[in-house]
Amino acid sequence: MSASAHTLFISDLHLTADRPDISQQFLSFIQDSAPRAEALYILGDLFEIWLGDDAMTPTHGIILNAIKSISDRGISVYFMRGNRDFLIGDEFAKACGCEILNDPSVINLYGTPTLLTHGDLLCTDDTDYQAFRAYIRDPKTIKQLMALSIEERIAKGREYRAGSQAANKEKPMDIMDVNQDAVLAMLREHNVEHMIMGHTHRPNEHSFELEGKPAHRIVLGDWHEQGSQVYADASGCELQELVRRV
Repeated sequence: MSASAHTLFISDLHLTADRPDISQQFLSFIQDSAPRAEALYILGDLFEIWLGDDAMTPTHGIILNAIKSISDRGISVYFMRGNRDFLIGDEFAKACGCEILNDPSVINLYGTPTLLTHGDLLCTDDTDYQAFRAYIRDPKTIKQLMALSIEERIAKGREYRAGSQAANKEKPMDIMDVNQDAVLAMLREHNVEHMIMGHTHRPNEHSFELEGKPAHRIVLGDWHEQGSQVYADASGCELQELVRRV
């Protein structure tokens, strides 16, 4: 695709102090690629874990300041909460100059209505995860979590993460992928044929039929090894690999 007016989508960076290489790739992306775009959409799991806006660290501040540097230049930045950073709130949005999107949301992408979602809502075959998601996203649960000290939240986060890792080892991989019927239902509900999502760490482009019309779903990859982005302009969307600099 040419360097025309365009929009970028990324997801599942899982930034953490344990992987400074990923943080550096993101900072390079913000410096080199993002400034040439009209808008940047971050579709969840920017961080490995987010314990609340009141628990921001200096390391977090570097990332947020980088995002703020492009929003200050007039580039629109949108953020959708993922399953790892669902506690991100208004202070985060203010600090990096972004707008928080509901999951799912439909945008007009150069004339094409496009549904954006983090993607975990579509993994309906994983009933244990969906039950946990409903519990952890309940406003009462969030209120209880935020009433804990930061140290207690850290401990709780480690507990949840250990439980998730143990459970995932026992699950067939297909269960943790999206359910195609759920994909079709979400597209049908919002009357669109195009979707961009993350979460599953299975970058790919899927073409299928919906109500007799061609439909398309693009899955962003995680950034554990190299990263990926969706480049969108008036001619369409393209899933692209991001090669990590050594």
